[in-house]
Amino acid sequence: MTESVSQLPVSARIVAVQDDLVTIERVALADGSKKPLMKNEVVYILPSRKTADGRQEWLKTEILRVNGERADAQVYESTGGVGVGDPVIQSGEMLSAELGPGLLGMVYDGLQNPLESLAVSYGTFLPRGVEMAALDEEKHWPFKALMKEGDEVHAGDRLGTVAESHFEHAVMAPFDLHGSWTVDWIMQGSFTVRDAVAQLSCNGETRQIQLRQRWPIRQPVSRALVQQQRASREYPQTPLTTTLRLVDTFFPIAKGGMGCIPGPFGAGKTVLQGLIARYSDVDIVIVVACGERAGEVVETIKEFPEMSDPKTGGTLMDRTIIICNTSSMPVAARETSIYMGMTLAEYYQAMGYDVLLIADSTSRWAQAMRETSGRLEEIPGEEAFPAYLDSSIKNVYERAGVIQRQDGSGKTGTLTMIGTVSPAGGNFEEPVTQSTLSTVKTFLGLSSERAYKRFYPAVDPLISWSRYFPQLADWFSKNLDSNWVNRVKALRELLEKGEEINRMMQVTGEEGVTASDFIVSQKAQLLDMVYLQQDAFDAVDVSVPMERQQALLKLVEQVIQHTPADHPAETDGGKSALRDFYTRLTGKLKNLNYAAWQSGDYLRLEQEVITMLAAPADADDTVATQTTEEDAG
Repeated sequence: MTESVSQLPVSARIVAVQDDLVTIERVALADGSKKPLMKNEVVYILPSRKTADGRQEWLKTEILRVNGERADAQVYESTGGVGVGDPVIQSGEMLSAELGPGLLGMVYDGLQNPLESLAVSYGTFLPRGVEMAALDEEKHWPFKALMKEGDEVHAGDRLGTVAESHFEHAVMAPFDLHGSWTVDWIMQGSFTVRDAVAQLSCNGETRQIQLRQRWPIRQPVSRALVQQQRASREYPQTPLTTTLRLVDTFFPIAKGGMGCIPGPFGAGKTVLQGLIARYSDVDIVIVVACGERAGEVVETIKEFPEMSDPKTGGTLMDRTIIICNTSSMPVAARETSIYMGMTLAEYYQAMGYDVLLIADSTSRWAQAMRETSGRLEEIPGEEAFPAYLDSSIKNVYERAGVIQRQDGSGKTGTLTMIGTVSPAGGNFEEPVTQSTLSTVKTFLGLSSERAYKRFYPAVDPLISWSRYFPQLADWFSKNLDSNWVNRVKALRELLEKGEEINRMMQVTGEEGVTASDFIVSQKAQLLDMVYLQQDAFDAVDVSVPMERQQALLKLVEQVIQHTPADHPAETDGGKSALRDFYTRLTGKLKNLNYAAWQSGDYLRLEQEVITMLAAPADADDTVATQTTEEDAG
């Protein structure tokens, strides 16, 4: 709450209260006029009952629906003690995010209140009706001007920069500027976010510029820049490298693209998204814990400041913002958290950075909308979700993308969004999952069956998909291999064929399949064990660069293309020998994954695999004995 809001007169009153939903009605001001009600406007409820220490509470509320003289609004706090007739003050502003230097490394709630500062001032249990500035208003930032007096400025243009963590933070002209403005004056030096550093003018109107600005969270920043021709939306054509073999090779996500990770509880969503956040080739990471269990949120807050960042050498928190809105917080605040995180992500995207936003979980965000919709008595859709669920999900995901700045800097910024979905019972047919799948272009479906087998990542390769291959084909052709897409397609087909044969063997036993089919199943199992699975707790295997992924894939393809020595495979003994052969190969390739890249152990294991493939039939047992003894030694 700003000082200007606290000076505003009472312009409405409470006429009904239902949980965290209230109905307000306009009242006449001192001059007899009435202030208009506006959808998504922020208003403040002032409960008549003061706190025990005599403090007046200001309960932040957002108008959802306007109906003549009245409006329905959702309260971002508990409504206990709020009564009919309590005064309401309209801010005249939409729910907005505060944008400026000092965002990185912060932990906010869904309304951008800094949780650490609140805890220091008010203790572990946060009081109701308290707001704090999102940015440190006392810290000084060294501002370096890029403009000079008389220069022409448009919305989003870079006026100057400050150093924030490991990044150059651009101080941009307000995104809501229209037309061409002129720099009247601009200063350089050390300033707080409250200080004016420049003044712009246009047709007699002047605006003083601070290091910070505000922007409504439900309006995309990129849309404002595109509409004013200060940026253009581009087609994503570069993959997001996560260093996870299964994602980068089989189910790639484009930079500026959209992906989702649905899965049942306990399938490893949190671990997977944590590794994607840590090792992806992006500049800024924003984690939105939207209605997650408090234990998981605390784990994230504790681990990120302690994790070393392979990109900067500092900690992962140095380039991360966490929006922490747990399931114990009010439902209404949970619904805003994704919009808040998206706006912060778009802000850094507008600077030309690659940003990754991870939302966990969009299911609870949708449940918050369902609760609010029910209280508004709207016509329900499937499973009582609002009828506009599908469009709401699309509106959020479609804010991701690639923008090319048209301000002369030539910078390109990307915003990639990955949302996790927690369908009840792992049912992917429920509305939230289905609406998400119709929106995103990469689907990483987690399987409880694979999780119980201790397969990590527990992504089921038979149900997952990526629709980015056609638009990333040129990048793969230029940077990896001209036949990359076809190679991956062939391996997918091998996995599918192997699964069919395994199902057949569950009914008929091994004796019910031919030798060639048995070999196919063994090769598919080797591909799964060696390439798709990755040890998240091994210092080497946890993160695999594309160069090493290519080398391993080539080696695995040699195994798949290899025709085993002529064993009497139609007998049980022959199939047992084949199984032993592929088991030994699997063991060596898994040990290869644990060996440092191009180290002595790596080169030795690589050569042993090649030797096994080249060995004649009568030498198989000899090679097996030798390699087993070497591994034991």
